[in-house]
Amino acid sequence: MIVPQNHMNKVFLASAMLCFIFFNCTNAQKEGNMYFNESQLTHDKYGHFLNSTQVFSPDDKWIVYDTRNDDGGIGVTGSIEMVNVETGAIKQLYKTANQTKFGPGVGAATFSPVADTVLFIHGIRNADEKKPYGFARRTAVAIDINKPFDPIFMDGRDITAPFTPGALRGGTHAYTWSGDGQWICFTYNDYIIDQLGKTDSSVKDLRTIAVMAPGKVNVRDDSTMDNNSGEKFAAVVAEVKENPEPGSDEIDKAFDEGWVGKKGYKKSDGTWQNRAIAFQGNVKNNQQQTIAEVFVTDIPDDITKAVPGKPLEGTATTRPGVPQGVIQRRITHTEKGIVGPRHWLKSAADGSKIFFLTKDEKDIVQVFSVSPNGGDIQQISFNEFSVEGPINVSPDDTYIAYIADNSVFITDIKTHQSYRLNAADKNAAPSGAAIWSNDGKMLVFNRKVKDGDGMYYQVFVLKRGYDE
Repeated sequence: MIVPQNHMNKVFLASAMLCFIFFNCTNAQKEGNMYFNESQLTHDKYGHFLNSTQVFSPDDKWIVYDTRNDDGGIGVTGSIEMVNVETGAIKQLYKTANQTKFGPGVGAATFSPVADTVLFIHGIRNADEKKPYGFARRTAVAIDINKPFDPIFMDGRDITAPFTPGALRGGTHAYTWSGDGQWICFTYNDYIIDQLGKTDSSVKDLRTIAVMAPGKVNVRDDSTMDNNSGEKFAAVVAEVKENPEPGSDEIDKAFDEGWVGKKGYKKSDGTWQNRAIAFQGNVKNNQQQTIAEVFVTDIPDDITKAVPGKPLEGTATTRPGVPQGVIQRRITHTEKGIVGPRHWLKSAADGSKIFFLTKDEKDIVQVFSVSPNGGDIQQISFNEFSVEGPINVSPDDTYIAYIADNSVFITDIKTHQSYRLNAADKNAAPSGAAIWSNDGKMLVFNRKVKDGDGMYYQVFVLKRGYDE
């Protein structure tokens, strides 16, 4: 059972420094002379929707977003843009062809940490009323920001037997770049199994996680646009199965993942694991209730080798196989599991901690951490109100950022002290995630702002400064 510490750290509001004038302000003083200035970057009458992480360009000059105006609207959204942090100038990077309410749709854009490359979800190009955008009908497309509108298909897709090793057969999404920008992790839904489930009720399309690694994959040409080649080699890296055994470590869903460390983590035997992913896995407890727990999957450097009898590309009746050398482990064994808003698991840069959300003894959603090797769970935040969305770790591993109580907050990982960075306003509350810049000097987030008869997601930035 998760047990919080027996004290409550106070949340300090430096009201003497809090100047809230519409959406431009100098906000909560913290640690002596440090403060945050808030400004609004976008103003146009359409959505400017931020992904939950990795939205800053490597030089922190640009912030990428999609143009949906509600959280679930990727299928009807047609463009990817970026805004300049200093000037507010907007540059369109990509626009879908023949966009309708059925797709193809784009969204959830991220920046590579090392290159001028943006990556985002792209619905299958032949989307229409009969084959609309969906979980099993999307793929990863990248854009070099210096060559806008020129799509690069990152994961190969092949839904025509015989299938292609290194290409998947469904829908990929929610991409996160590894620290070196070479690998990408994401969640995956299989189109072949989804279709099989329509005629065989014992089969279900179970969400799982996968990765892309360097290595181009060629898929034969397909005039239907259902299939495409990919710039990277893709493979599923989590085992899921229908009807997990109650009380076991079997899962029927793997989701909301993140890389462990920028370069992996130190294992309990003292050796170094170069690549690993932390994810949420749905298990059945002894009461046959479904709860989410923390899992880690260790990934070998070479993901091109299949386990005998379990081909990486799958078959017409089986899911894609997990590569040789992948090791999946359950890290937490709690009574309530992960509880709270949707969030992706995050890691310290050195890989020593995995951060997640669940409820404390007062039923308040707080930040907790656990080692990728397992062991005791530690409570990080001790607020009197719940965390309301995804979490992000500062580049120096000092703070966790999140939205709570109608404000942006950060919590010191070591001292557990929380700080409110801007004024609470329930009529114009921040939403989604607060995302760090690569240098740790800025946080960016969304607010819906009223403009005429409409409310539109706009991009706001908090810049850290110091008093003289």
